[in-house]
Amino acid sequence: MARIIAVTACPTGIAHTHMAAEALKKTAALMGHSIRVETQGAAGAKDILDEADLAQATLLILAADTHVEMTRFAGKTVYETSTSTAIREPQAVLDAALALIGIRAEHRPEPGATAAAPPVAATAQVDAQAEASGDVRKIVAITACPTGIAHTFMAAEALKKAAARHGYTIKVETQGSVGARNTLSAEEIAAADVVIIGADTHVDTSRFAGKRVHETSVGRALKETDRVLQEAFALPAPSGAALQRAAELTEARTPEKPAGAYKHLLTGVSYMLPIVVAGGLVIALSFVFGIEAFKDKGSLAASLMDIGGGAAFALMIPVLAGFIAFSIADRPGLAPGLVGGMLASQLQAGFLGGIVAGFIAGYVARYLRDHIHLPVHFEGLKPVLLIPLLATLVVGLLMIYVVGSPARAIMEGLTRFLQGLSGTNAVLLGLLLGGMMAVDMGGPINKAAYTFGVGLLASNSFMPMAAVMAAGMVPPLGIALATFLARNRFSADEQIAGKAAAVLGISFITEGAIPFAAKDPLRVIPACVAGAAITGALSMIFGCTLHAPHGGIFVLAIPNAVGQLLPYVGAIAAGTLLTALVLIVLKKPLPANGAVAA
Repeated sequence: MARIIAVTACPTGIAHTHMAAEALKKTAALMGHSIRVETQGAAGAKDILDEADLAQATLLILAADTHVEMTRFAGKTVYETSTSTAIREPQAVLDAALALIGIRAEHRPEPGATAAAPPVAATAQVDAQAEASGDVRKIVAITACPTGIAHTFMAAEALKKAAARHGYTIKVETQGSVGARNTLSAEEIAAADVVIIGADTHVDTSRFAGKRVHETSVGRALKETDRVLQEAFALPAPSGAALQRAAELTEARTPEKPAGAYKHLLTGVSYMLPIVVAGGLVIALSFVFGIEAFKDKGSLAASLMDIGGGAAFALMIPVLAGFIAFSIADRPGLAPGLVGGMLASQLQAGFLGGIVAGFIAGYVARYLRDHIHLPVHFEGLKPVLLIPLLATLVVGLLMIYVVGSPARAIMEGLTRFLQGLSGTNAVLLGLLLGGMMAVDMGGPINKAAYTFGVGLLASNSFMPMAAVMAAGMVPPLGIALATFLARNRFSADEQIAGKAAAVLGISFITEGAIPFAAKDPLRVIPACVAGAAITGALSMIFGCTLHAPHGGIFVLAIPNAVGQLLPYVGAIAAGTLLTALVLIVLKKPLPANGAVAA
């Protein structure tokens, strides 16, 4: 039985995060493995992995669509995937992850069994034969410390000198705050006899599948180098199954989705979202005293508006830009990204300007990180002085003289267009945003529509946000209603799941519809899209507005948080009813032996 730990995280940290956790738990239990899952979201971490969990674990599964701090997992074998893959294919995820530690899918251990390792003596004998025949032992190594400056390079030098004394060949990759140097190639890894990881921070070891890997601290690699080498060569050789599976993984491995620009954008949104939610709700609370009560200086309403609009919303675009850049270039990108985002806000370039600033800052910082080469002893100047200074100058000047004015013009035009929407235009935009919320229910299209609505809040455009939230509530609510009205079309499990979907729906968690969509996509998805699109269109026609970017039905209780409250509720009800009716028409009654009475 393997001891597995896992972390799940999505940009909002709500539905996908917890659904991925449950899928991994259930599947691991069926496979006979122990697993502890930590969930990370907007509300913080839950079921936090403690020191004992970390010490006992042989494998870490990271199912995340956003950045996860990995320092505490240093030395662990890590398998990375997306939350959606973990939800839909937990079996495949666990099989691939377990293969990294030599457990093949077709030879899963029974509960209570442990994987056998080849005896150390046999390995020592092989090593002795290699020495006798004159073969040179080959080592590849990685050194990394949290700051990635002094200890990283000092440990690398110590390993090189010790290997030279023993007659070994060695190549050391250094991983620091400015990125990886002397990167190990696939050929070098394949030819190596052992892998040494001297690190006090997270190092991805998936590329070393099928190799003897000795993991230690960067301090021991520096101070006890000879002993570290002895321990590495004393490790048992990988099993034949592990070697075969490693070859299969190397050949078949494909990059996970989301990736690239989309993942960088989602990382920025995930860090921005708590600020926007907090600010929006505080602004909504100020409206309890009247829609214009905040204009009375010194009043509680004015103070609430200062907190929500003056402080929280002022940070929205800088944080978005800063963490987009952070996702691209790690820490060197954070400072120029925050500055670029602040300039976008000051120049009234809106969230579009913030997104552009974040990507410029990230790629400029990454370019400087990769192309500025200094002597080893001066490497520490790069992340704390050179990159922040140069990248901030480049981003700042580009925002002021190149990007700012066009982005501002685009945002002003978009704002005027949205504020002047009526008739056919309002219907079309509402249909589009509503349908996007229901197509993939928390996937890329859903998040694109949500990001659009949230971004416009900073420009005082509140109608798209209203349409987005209303439409996002409809899929799970419509399905829940269908399971209640037409019980003969749903199994007992589906009827129970329908009740859970209702709770998720009123909380604006569209992902509550995913289990039904995954089971019967050709019927469920069209029904959900139809209802959500109608809801979005009605919300726009009625001129409904929403000042809070989340909260579902619970926000409706705040006076003046929603403009046109009754029509807004009517739009949600209409879409819910349409989804339920379409689903009832499309689904056929279950056979008599499968139908369950109430």
